[in-house]
Amino acid sequence: MNSPFLAAIFALSAAASWGSGDFTAGLVARRLGSFHAVLISYAVGLFALVGIALARFERLPPSSDLMWGALAGLFGMLGLGFLMRGFAAGRMGVVAPVSAVLGTAIPVIFTAFTRGLPREAQLAGFGLALVSIWLLSRPERLDGVRPAGIGMALLAGIGFGGFFTAIGQVGASAVFWPLVAGRLTACTLMVVFALFTHRSIVPPHAPLGLLTLAGLLDVSGNLFFLLATQSGRLDIASVLGSIYPAVTAILAGLISRETLARIQMAGIALAILAIILIAM
Repeated sequence: MNSPFLAAIFALSAAASWGSGDFTAGLVARRLGSFHAVLISYAVGLFALVGIALARFERLPPSSDLMWGALAGLFGMLGLGFLMRGFAAGRMGVVAPVSAVLGTAIPVIFTAFTRGLPREAQLAGFGLALVSIWLLSRPERLDGVRPAGIGMALLAGIGFGGFFTAIGQVGASAVFWPLVAGRLTACTLMVVFALFTHRSIVPPHAPLGLLTLAGLLDVSGNLFFLLATQSGRLDIASVLGSIYPAVTAILAGLISRETLARIQMAGIALAILAIILIAM
């Protein structure tokens, strides 16, 4: 496989994992709140990543890779936390796409300044992907009321954009340990915050099965995205990875019975066309 195609496969796998994980964590956030949904799912991911790294006998990467991983973990924690708060306040099929707008734009702009513009077909794909994400974020309004959770979605997008950009700086020889560094940094800060605010680490009656699934799906998404950035361009991986809201919206419609507006269905169709162009 050529690198652009392989990067596209990894990035799409990340989108599927993130979309499914966000939907699962969103169900928990509506019951427990965003803080515990992020903390417990991140802790599950941390143990999974450490176990895989040790089983593969992966060597510790340079400190710079670990620092980029730690920074990515902080951005990812903030992005996921705000996203869960948005899910708790509004509709998953609306909040997730809005967060992807900034999450996509930030690394694309960063890569344009550092590595130059991609090919014409890929540029067209980027444009269609951004339009598709914008369409996904334009639900049918009822009585002119602004959809709930939009502010949280925008803050989540800044966090995800920072994550995409930071993890894209990790060297090609490092895979699991930078992700471990990110999860460890995020979990440590959340535990310290819980202790200072006298919050429980694991609340009673927490749905540990759902939280474990959410954590493993999120780890899979991070791993696939890291592999995508190591196989191709950061902007390609970021745009394709940011199509995850389509997965969240579809699951919300099938399982939670959230309805998709016609304009959101058009956004999903454009996203598929964007995938074809970017992977060329």
